[in-house]
Amino acid sequence: MSSTLPYRPPTNGTTSSAASNIDRQTSFSSFPPSRSESSMSSRAARRLSPHPPPAPSPDGSSQVSTVSPQSSFSDDSPASNERIRSPKVRSQYPAGSSENHVEYILVATFHENKGPVMENQYPGAISGDENMLAELMLPDQAHVRNQDWTIFFLHKDNTAEGVIEEDGEEDSKGRKQRRKDSAKSELDVGAQVDERAPETGTDKDETDREGEEDEEGGEEKEEEDEGGEGPPLIYVLNLVNTKSDATAKSEVYTLPLLLLALEEYFKSPHPDTLALLYDAVNSMDLSLMPRLSVLERYILQSSDAKDLFIEKFEYLIQKRMAKEMASSMAPSSPESPSKSATDLNQPAIHRHAIPRDTHEFETRVLYNGIPVPIKVPVAISPETVGDFSLIKLIQAFSIPHSTSPQPFTLHSHLTTGGAYTHPIIVLVNALLTQKRVIFLGHNRPSGEVAEAVLAACGLASGGILRGFTRHAFPYTDLTKIDDLLKVPGFIAGVTNPAFAFHPEWWDLLCDLPAGRMKISNRIEPAPITEGQVYFQQQHPAYANGAGTGVANGTIDPTGDQGFIDDVLKSIASRYGEGVIRTKWKDWVVKFTRIAAAFEESVYGASALYIGGEEADAGAAGVSGHGYVWGDEATRQKELAGNVSRIEGWRNTRSYYSFKQDLAQLYSSRPISRLDLHHHHDRLRTQRLNHQDSAAIYLAFASTVRSYAEICQLLTVTPESHAGLFYISLGLFHPRPDVRIATVALLERVQEHEAGRHFWCQLGRFAKLAYFRAKREGEISSPIDDQTSARGVGIDERMRGATRVS
Repeated sequence: MSSTLPYRPPTNGTTSSAASNIDRQTSFSSFPPSRSESSMSSRAARRLSPHPPPAPSPDGSSQVSTVSPQSSFSDDSPASNERIRSPKVRSQYPAGSSENHVEYILVATFHENKGPVMENQYPGAISGDENMLAELMLPDQAHVRNQDWTIFFLHKDNTAEGVIEEDGEEDSKGRKQRRKDSAKSELDVGAQVDERAPETGTDKDETDREGEEDEEGGEEKEEEDEGGEGPPLIYVLNLVNTKSDATAKSEVYTLPLLLLALEEYFKSPHPDTLALLYDAVNSMDLSLMPRLSVLERYILQSSDAKDLFIEKFEYLIQKRMAKEMASSMAPSSPESPSKSATDLNQPAIHRHAIPRDTHEFETRVLYNGIPVPIKVPVAISPETVGDFSLIKLIQAFSIPHSTSPQPFTLHSHLTTGGAYTHPIIVLVNALLTQKRVIFLGHNRPSGEVAEAVLAACGLASGGILRGFTRHAFPYTDLTKIDDLLKVPGFIAGVTNPAFAFHPEWWDLLCDLPAGRMKISNRIEPAPITEGQVYFQQQHPAYANGAGTGVANGTIDPTGDQGFIDDVLKSIASRYGEGVIRTKWKDWVVKFTRIAAAFEESVYGASALYIGGEEADAGAAGVSGHGYVWGDEATRQKELAGNVSRIEGWRNTRSYYSFKQDLAQLYSSRPISRLDLHHHHDRLRTQRLNHQDSAAIYLAFASTVRSYAEICQLLTVTPESHAGLFYISLGLFHPRPDVRIATVALLERVQEHEAGRHFWCQLGRFAKLAYFRAKREGEISSPIDDQTSARGVGIDERMRGATRVS
């Protein structure tokens, strides 16, 4: 049923997990059995909440009858009477909103003489080329498989409401796109009566949902704009089921809502049947799913904690139950029968359950009397569409390359590691530099090539960059080649082997059955840019390193091969999909930060870093910004290895979209005078003296105070980067004021509804140091105005206590 919802892979597939945590077994169960109250820890009931408790009901009982999931906030964490106050909680999809989950339901039929024909459209006709839509709904060779599916995207034309342009068509610059709160999908369910009989499909389109338009504060407002890419896309999931005759029943084992709707349409092929599905899906209640800010979404995607931001869900549930209770206690009208006292109190009890995993919101659709369970992702990353697997994509091309490596034709944008660059790195380079990429799956289901296209978009995006899915054709055929070639830098999936014999149509061909990639001999050579010339003049020793895989005699200057080896090792060790996605996200973030450092080195300034002068001014006691290297030699080597790739990326759609995203983020982020990421990386990678490290800890403690500021700090201390470990090292600093300042900072983090989870992941040794430093601060606070010598004495006594323990 995920096909009728905002698209996001299951929790084990999309939630960004810590690289240190191993998902030994990926769960394919959409809905695990509910836990009994007896199986839940009593600590969950004692977990603190930033919201006030609900008002008691008239009989003295509490309105909240659900039991929260077990919290990761363990008993050894310091209790706090009240936490850092979070902003007002709002719903992503407010009750009573006029927005629909589904915009259209389409039915296409295949006639022996006419071919694909649009048969029914509900609630109205879609303007545009209906024949093209019908052809997209019925992929090639669908009759030879029992079931197949594709995904394609449609563009809305703002010049005439309701007009839908063909997927991949270029949009005029300057149009604003509403934020995609969720990757909506459209479905097509097809069935062939026999090989010569009509083939029927049901297609349901979903557009992107918008959140509340009256959000307060910049953190919500900046989410409304997607960087001027154009009007929102309509995402289409197309399911085809083949039947041998008109009375045969299809097996309802996947995408149940689509298959149920198909069965009903076979029985009654009328618009009323489509209206039933349309109303059922649009009646789905998502009003209890909270709206998260950009920083909160980033934290949620980077954490494995299943009760992260549970307080927001509890608040909305309590608010809903209070409203229902007030409504049930209202005096009955003369027309309605009176209710007893028991009836007044019972309706709200056990009506709403706390989610078992806050990464996904559980609801249901009641279709034709059958409740169909639904899971909707709470936090969506850019370019994440469909239930794809990065592990599957990586393994498809890594295994043949490892067993029998074949050299690539050298191209400075693509072969950054030389002729034997790993195929996945070649693919990512091609996407970053906006090359034409085709996935060929001869004799494979169209759904397989569509999944590969979507996985490639997610791979290059890393949840950070945009501009890939808007120009993606998850499935296309030869009849649309003319339109395809008009799109620069497309990513397309095909099943016709004829594409392999036309290298002028593509720059990189990815053969899925063979597991091989091929660079076209007709690809345009990479131009020599001013940035490359300037860099070679500044660093003559690395002048010949770009694009060859060798810089100053060093193999793998970019570190890509080491990164791929680490990813493959994680896959072999049965790490989960979330861990692999986190690794790729870190790789993309690293690449963008290196690109910013390259621009500053060559051009003197970078559009990828806003506020560098303010961060360098040292207003918080420390200065510096950008990516951090261990030494200057490593910096020059890595810049030399990435120079061609960076120069190729600087003229692409994703680069310009990323610049706009950074500008919006900078205008709304709570801390702009201090580069938290830069200074945290200094603590992680450099050997600092006591004075420099003290300046960083004191700057963090004096700057990070409010709820939003703590959120910004947590985004640079994810679980994959050891969480708060490097912050906690300030507890061992020789200066007492640094230790006390670190204690104050960690106390504020513990009071934060997300920070408490990060505190729980700290080791016992760090927590012991925290309590000792806290006692030290309590002892020294009455004598702060006395001589510093006495403070040193206290420090020495604490050191002695540490040695004794």
